[in-house]
Amino acid sequence: MISGTKSLRFGRVSMPNQIYHVTTVTKDRHQYLLNFELSRCLIKSIHSSPNVETLAYVVMPDHVHWLLKLQSSNVSLSKTLSYVKTRSAGFAFKNFGIKGLWQKGFHDHAVRGEEDLIKIARYIVANPVRAGLVKSVRDYSHWDAVWI
Repeated sequence: MISGTKSLRFGRVSMPNQIYHVTTVTKDRHQYLLNFELSRCLIKSIHSSPNVETLAYVVMPDHVHWLLKLQSSNVSLSKTLSYVKTRSAGFAFKNFGIKGLWQKGFHDHAVRGEEDLIKIARYIVANPVRAGLVKSVRDYSHWDAVWI
């Protein structure tokens, strides 16, 4: 039987034109992403990810939710997350001396055709409100969605 983090990756398939809701967390859930500059670097990394269309995201103090569409068979979820994590971790180390910004792995959900993308996007961007960080998403700087 497969256990632990490896079981999360077992059977993971990345498909072009598939939409995924991905969540990844900081090492030991430390709130590194309260740092404004680091959060903005992470957002730049998300937006510059090759062969990916970003539909929605929110950067929380200790994790990220990202709704994305893979646009090519040359890209995978693992490569995409590795790209974003590597760029932001390099920035964190160079500018703030943070070693090991990210926890290994990530959680993904392949969005089915019948699921409501706008509802998922609203769930993602409303995270800061549900967490009590702000009263309105308009008061939070680290989110975006193509529909909202």
